[in-house]
Amino acid sequence: MTTIKHFVRCAQLAQEAGYDGVEVMGSEGYLINQFIAPRTNKRTDAWGGDLERRLRFPLEIVRQTREAVGPQFIIIFRLSMLDLVEGGSTWEEVVQLAQALEEAGVTIINTGIGWHEARVPTIATLVPRGAFSEVTARLKAHVRVPLITSNRVNTPEVAEGILSSGSADLVSMARPFLADPYFMEKASRGAPQEINTCIGCNQACLDHVFELKRASCLVNPRACYEAELPELPRARAPKRVAVVGAGPAGLSASTSAAELGHEVTLFEASGQLGGQFNLAKRVPGKEEFYETIRYFSELIKSRGVTLKLNTRVSGAELHAEGFDEVILATGIHPRALHFEGAPEGKVVSYIEVLTGAVEVGERVAIIGAGGIGFDVAEFLLKPTPTLSEETPPQASLESYLSEWGVDLQYKEGSGLTTPAPPTPARQLYVLQRSEGKVGARLGKTTGWIHRAQLKHGGVELLSGARYEKVDQVGLHVTVAGEARALEVDHVVVCAGQIPNRELFEELKGLGVSAHLVGGAQEASELDAKRAIRQGLMCARALSS
Repeated sequence: MTTIKHFVRCAQLAQEAGYDGVEVMGSEGYLINQFIAPRTNKRTDAWGGDLERRLRFPLEIVRQTREAVGPQFIIIFRLSMLDLVEGGSTWEEVVQLAQALEEAGVTIINTGIGWHEARVPTIATLVPRGAFSEVTARLKAHVRVPLITSNRVNTPEVAEGILSSGSADLVSMARPFLADPYFMEKASRGAPQEINTCIGCNQACLDHVFELKRASCLVNPRACYEAELPELPRARAPKRVAVVGAGPAGLSASTSAAELGHEVTLFEASGQLGGQFNLAKRVPGKEEFYETIRYFSELIKSRGVTLKLNTRVSGAELHAEGFDEVILATGIHPRALHFEGAPEGKVVSYIEVLTGAVEVGERVAIIGAGGIGFDVAEFLLKPTPTLSEETPPQASLESYLSEWGVDLQYKEGSGLTTPAPPTPARQLYVLQRSEGKVGARLGKTTGWIHRAQLKHGGVELLSGARYEKVDQVGLHVTVAGEARALEVDHVVVCAGQIPNRELFEELKGLGVSAHLVGGAQEASELDAKRAIRQGLMCARALSS
């Protein structure tokens, strides 16, 4: 079979180039996995049909590759241990293939989880850390070669816990090294608190790849841009820099400027770092945002940024201090919608909801179906958690498995069982003015997850809505020419944001120029990826 020769030749080329080994991708629904699974292998020749013939393709690849590269070259086979699609492999078939691969000459077996077609999230933020190490552990009793576990391992503590428990011999990580290329160096010297933790958002890595863009990282915008954004020497003439606002853009700007040797003072009107991240971390499944705030907090201390919390600084004060540069990361104001005659307190902003300033009723309409609207819906579908500002709540593996119908014990084929989403805490409606699919602009690799969660919660999604009025009954709308009265206790407005530029205008009036970054520069969609990159780029420009 010509295709097998291609696999073999790739391994030979890697060996000739000085590499010590290759990994054969036999999972995630790619070609080899398609031969293995009855879901896709409908052949009636010697390469399909019963299990022995379906396994012939992967085994021939390994046998012929081993013969071509010799005994010392490492061959890792990524085996789909949990297909999570109908018609996938059973556990017995997984074990049989693993044993046959060992016999055929693999050096190591890696753990693959879920096909791309699976309607189960396996690497997104909401997936508990190390969720699938139990599957790897089950296979250890059946093979002698080392096993690697993978998916949502993003801290040294999680990796060490898996290894010390004997669940796996090695741990596979990829995105964590985009977030912090010095991950292992920091872990090895006992400084895990200095690691810029991968939050599993996919926004700059996988979303970019599937849009044919260069992969990068939301929390580390230098990832894959190291040639264009090399490390800079410390400034020859350090400047006194004021940064106003400790959200993502301000944190990035202040710590980047301090790294370059500037004397930085960071002003924050509230009593905590993080800005909009403090809202995001309250949404179930987004607890990882705690880690980004923790990381920047460490940088502020290690890089000598002077932090002034609970300080609402004025333009006059900044002018009087005589800073050489002023960077404004003052964020946004939520766009308000005014309904004449609406009962007091019935129309509220998403900030009031996510901060707990307003406790909404059991029936809620959400105006706006962007990322914030979906976040608010997911927040309201579940009972409001008890939050700590210091310790992030841990995502529950049991709840995740139940909601998405994942069976790690393989009582049914492919590791699937009947999903059992939690009972929604509220009846919700999510509305958007535009026609078309609600939430169409959500992330390419995660949007389907958010839409599925709202479907699990029985949320009614309405597009092409015209908002008429709010009264004691609720929200009156017209949808597809039909008038409807949504009987709700509250209406939550998630209809966009406007830049907060009051301080910018004040400084301008005083003749002081300032740099705008983050939401203060562009408020659309509250893009943290853009904000962190802008903060970095602004700081780098100070030394040019």
